[in-house]
Amino acid sequence: MVAFILRRLAQGAIVVGLAATIVFLLIHLAPGDPFAGWIDESSLDPAVRSQWREAYGLGESLPTQYLRYVVNVMRGDLGFSLSMQRPIQDVLVDALPNTLLLMGVALTLSFSGGILAALAQAGNAGRFGDRAIGGVAMLLFSVPDFLLAMLVLAVFAYWIPLFPIGGAIDPILHDSMSRPARFGDRARHLVLPALTLSLLYFPIIARHQRAALRDVMPSDFVSMARAKGVSERQLLYSHGLRIALLPVIAMLGVAFPALLTGAVFVEKVFSWPGMGLVTVNAIGKRDYLLVTAVVILGSAFVVIGSIIADTLYKALDPRLRDER
Repeated sequence: MVAFILRRLAQGAIVVGLAATIVFLLIHLAPGDPFAGWIDESSLDPAVRSQWREAYGLGESLPTQYLRYVVNVMRGDLGFSLSMQRPIQDVLVDALPNTLLLMGVALTLSFSGGILAALAQAGNAGRFGDRAIGGVAMLLFSVPDFLLAMLVLAVFAYWIPLFPIGGAIDPILHDSMSRPARFGDRARHLVLPALTLSLLYFPIIARHQRAALRDVMPSDFVSMARAKGVSERQLLYSHGLRIALLPVIAMLGVAFPALLTGAVFVEKVFSWPGMGLVTVNAIGKRDYLLVTAVVILGSAFVVIGSIIADTLYKALDPRLRDER
C-alpha cells in the first residue's frame, strides 16, 4: 500500500506540474499585462509603467520567466500578488482555511444526504417515496447553479431572514463577541454557501448510489442471504450498501475539483472569502502569479482526492488489494 501511495504521489506531482505549466503559458500568451487594468486609466507616465514591468520581470522572454518561476516554486516561493500587494503565500494562508471549511461541510452534507436518500429510495423501490425523492433530486440536478444560489439567497436571507446575506463573519460585532458567539456567528454565515454547494452535488451522489444499489441487490450473495432469512433492512444496509458504496467512494476524487469549481461561483455570490473569490478577483485583474498559484493548489486538491479515493477503494475491495 505504501508503494502504491508513493507511486500515485509521483504521478500526481507530474499532473500538478503540467497543469501549472499550461496555465502559466496560457495567461502569459494572452494580450495585456497585470498593470493594464489599473494603470491605463490613470495619468501615470508610460515610462514608469515600463519600469514596473521590468522590476517584475515581465519584460523578459517567456522561457526566462517560466524558468525563474519554476525555480522559485521549487524553493517554496510562489511570488508576490500584484493585485493584492501581498506575498501570495499570505493570500493563500488567509483564503485556504475558509475554502476547506466550506468544501468539507458541503462534501459531508452532499455525500451523507445522497447516500441516505438512495437508501430510502431502495427501501421503497417503486413506491411513492422512491418517486418523490427521485423527483426532488432530478429537479435539483436540472436547476442551474447560479439560479439555485440566488434562490437560496432570496429565500433564507431575504424572504425568511434567518441567515446573513454574505461574508464569513459579522464585520462589526465579531471581534467583540464571546468565543461561543463567534463560533455561532461563523456557523450562521457558513449555512447558505454550504447548503447551496450541497444541493448542487447531493442529486449526483443520490443517483449514483441508487443505481449502484439497484445493481447489487439482485446479486447471488444477496439472494443467498435472503434465503437464509436475513431481513430486507439488513440486506440493504449490511450486504448491499457495503458493495454499492465503492463507486460512490470513487466519486470522492472527482468531487474535490467539482466542488472547488462550484465554490468559485458560490463564494462570489455569498462573498465568502475563500479561494474562489480570490481566483475570480485575480483573473479580473490579470494577476498572473496568483492565478497560477491557485491552479497549483487546485491541482494538488485533485491529486489528493484521487489518492484518497483509490486508497479507500483498495481497502474496501479485496479484489484490488493485490493490484499494483
